Amino acid sequence: MSSPQTFKIASIPGDGIGTEITEAAIQVLDKLASVDGSFGLEYTHFDWSSKAYLERGWYMPPDGMEQLQKHDAIYFGAVGWPDVPDHISLWSLILPIRKTMNQYVNVRPTRILPGTQSPLSSCQSNPGTLDWIIIRENSEGEYAGQGGTTHENSPHTIATELAIFSRVGIERIMRFAFETARSRERKKLTMVTKSNAQRHGMVLWDKIFYEVAAEYPDVEWDKMLVDAMTVRMVNNPASMDTIVATNLHADILSDLAAALSGSIGIAPSSNLDPTRKHPSMFEPIHGSAPDIAGKGVANPVGAFWSAAEMIRWLGEGRLNAGTFRFKSSSV
Repeated sequence: MSSPQTFKIASIPGDGIGTEITEAAIQVLDKLASVDGSFGLEYTHFDWSSKAYLERGWYMPPDGMEQLQKHDAIYFGAVGWPDVPDHISLWSLILPIRKTMNQYVNVRPTRILPGTQSPLSSCQSNPGTLDWIIIRENSEGEYAGQGGTTHENSPHTIATELAIFSRVGIERIMRFAFETARSRERKKLTMVTKSNAQRHGMVLWDKIFYEVAAEYPDVEWDKMLVDAMTVRMVNNPASMDTIVATNLHADILSDLAAALSGSIGIAPSSNLDPTRKHPSMFEPIHGSAPDIAGKGVANPVGAFWSAAEMIRWLGEGRLNAGTFRFKSSSV
């Protein structure tokens, strides 16, 4: 009989309710590992928080990425605190991890869980009509971090924010999206764009989508402008299944999707390196919620669902359904 495999997990609770929901998720994960008996989990906890940043002046140490690379997966709580500007906390912690670890795919499933109340009456009476997976390009686009500011502190201040779209980046996210759509029962993919107004990067986005689509004749697809997509998500949720969009567009649409499913507190997020050369990172999509931190009222379901996705990614897929049933019953 082979000995149980032990997975090394880097735990980054972060800020606010991130510490609470991470603790709850680890309790669930440890219980699953104990009951199953075929694998174990070994955690390294990293205090890379805004509180620590304010005390010492940094989130991650210089060798932070090397430390993370020693692990099989990263479990992340939340980042953000009122005393630290959001762009500092984001660009000092989670975005560098995504980029350095080549986590170019972000996956955000959406469905209505038992006990949640969707604001859409059609979905509340028939929850199965809202069952989406949003595939987000996670490494470039509008969040490439390119740009700058000149003439600061003057009436002539200029700031530029440059979106980067590469053939390599677009092609690999489109291929992942088509493979995901193909793996699902409906085999349907909706591509979100804004190529009518963004005539360079988004036109390339469309062009490469059509090229990749030709390789997947068994997948039905359509194209939506991002503004029209928000209307379709509300008015006709059953018409969609798998959705692919840019970094910014998918970031916004996935929050809308979570709200339509009943609560942003229940939605998971997976930051994946499909090559598996680096650890992937799993986190709920909600923020650190400083207003309720420490009160014991934070909803841990998004954390549980993210934990389930991590277990599936590590190869323990048979336990994913069990974790999902657990979190569904806890809503």
